[in-house]
Amino acid sequence: MGFANHRQQSVLLEGERRRSSISSVPSPQTNPNSPVKKKRTPRWSDVWLKNTNSLENVILAMKLQSFSKDSHIPTPNSKTKPLLANFCKIDRTLLLSDELLLRILSKLPDSQRNSNFLVCKRWLNLQGRLVRSLRVMDLNFLLSGRLILRFPNLNRVDLVSGSLMSSRNSGILLSNRILSMHVDSWFLPVPGVGEENILDDMVIDKGLKTLASGCPNLRKLAFIGGSEMGLLSVAEECETLQELELHKCNDNLLRGIAACENLQILKLIGNVDGLYSSVVTDIGLTILAQGCKRLVKLELNGCEGSFDGIKAIGQCCQMLEELTICDHRMDDGWLAALSYCENLKTLRIMSCRKIDPNPGPDEYLSPCPALERLHLHNCQLRERRSAKALFVTCGAAREIFFSDCWGLVDGIFSFASHFWRVKFLSLEGCSLLTTQGLESVILQWNELQSLRVESCKNIKESSISPALSSLFSIFKDLKWRPDTKSLLSSSLTGTHMGKKGGRFFKKTWDMKVLPGVHDHTSTRQT
Repeated sequence: MGFANHRQQSVLLEGERRRSSISSVPSPQTNPNSPVKKKRTPRWSDVWLKNTNSLENVILAMKLQSFSKDSHIPTPNSKTKPLLANFCKIDRTLLLSDELLLRILSKLPDSQRNSNFLVCKRWLNLQGRLVRSLRVMDLNFLLSGRLILRFPNLNRVDLVSGSLMSSRNSGILLSNRILSMHVDSWFLPVPGVGEENILDDMVIDKGLKTLASGCPNLRKLAFIGGSEMGLLSVAEECETLQELELHKCNDNLLRGIAACENLQILKLIGNVDGLYSSVVTDIGLTILAQGCKRLVKLELNGCEGSFDGIKAIGQCCQMLEELTICDHRMDDGWLAALSYCENLKTLRIMSCRKIDPNPGPDEYLSPCPALERLHLHNCQLRERRSAKALFVTCGAAREIFFSDCWGLVDGIFSFASHFWRVKFLSLEGCSLLTTQGLESVILQWNELQSLRVESCKNIKESSISPALSSLFSIFKDLKWRPDTKSLLSSSLTGTHMGKKGGRFFKKTWDMKVLPGVHDHTSTRQT
């Protein structure tokens, strides 16, 4: 008999000997003549050895593994070969607990986690526990309960795409800056066509209730449609909800937002041209202001309103630091209400056909005291009164960004002299602004330290004056690319920019000689 077979038989005999010895010992309960023993207090060793099933399985696996090392020894009657062959096929991760395996899987990079779903059902379930963010493409997956079973620890969910009845197999994608959906070839782009493809409010409310009951730790949620009842169910179950994105929002829906006491980031989309139309007025903004007093960031997209709505937000939401107004339909005079936002630090105005055509008398305009950044992107600045009122209201800004703003001519830009503490200016895509218009304003800003000019074709190097060139030499950061042919560059004889400001320029810039430049060594500041 081979060595391996002999060792295995000895192990089996030893186990039977132990069982027979245990069965032969009479118990105190069966033997009436046995003396009564006093009960002793349980010790740690008793608790440890009370259930030895798991320990015996581990010992058996270790012994079988040692046998597998000697399996190359030939035996005339080897009955252990099938056992050893099957042991090699056993998943050894079964010896690890779920908690330990979860810790191991969580250490893997995101690029390798997706393949873990395909290993086995156990890994599929464990990997689902690690998923925190999910975009739902089919609302039936949520309504059936499979989403909660598969991903029980979600805290960021997007239901917008799953609430649209779109053709999944279509290769045509209708995309908007806010929303995108697949459409069929017979699709006709008529106004309001998106409303026909949105699921019924009752179905969306049911999905919100299912999600709220299964994911009470939800922190971020985005959905479209629904009613105040669905939003109330989310607010009651998910007390940790901090970020909310509401598409096709209206005043009635905002009635349920008052229960979201811990909400910090809110995005309201009321009207999207060509897709759907919804109305958010001063009533909804007032309900929002009184219910969500901890707001830090607010975005109003396609919303109506006026002075009263913005004033209510400024007075109630005293923690508000960032306000974004996009494609607004507000009444005249709303700009004057921005002064009530005392802690506002960032103001973004985007894709607006108008700012405020009738802002009212100048004496009613006062600047936001804590404002630091003003972003104007894709806006029309053709009206002088509107531009002046905006610049007066935002006069305390330190960083100003103009990007693809129509109508920004020298006369409109001259009102920027109302900014009194600007340190950074960015101009991009402002094709009507000239070098003279730029120079007339920035020479008045004594604190200006950084300038970025890109794709402004009417700003020419040939028009740069000695005073402007001297100002360039003391900038901490300068990016000068008004067009593809014009780049500040390397041969700056007489400007001394190579001695002081040159270290702030990128090495890839190709520099040219600035015309009319003289030696400004005596006038440069340290």
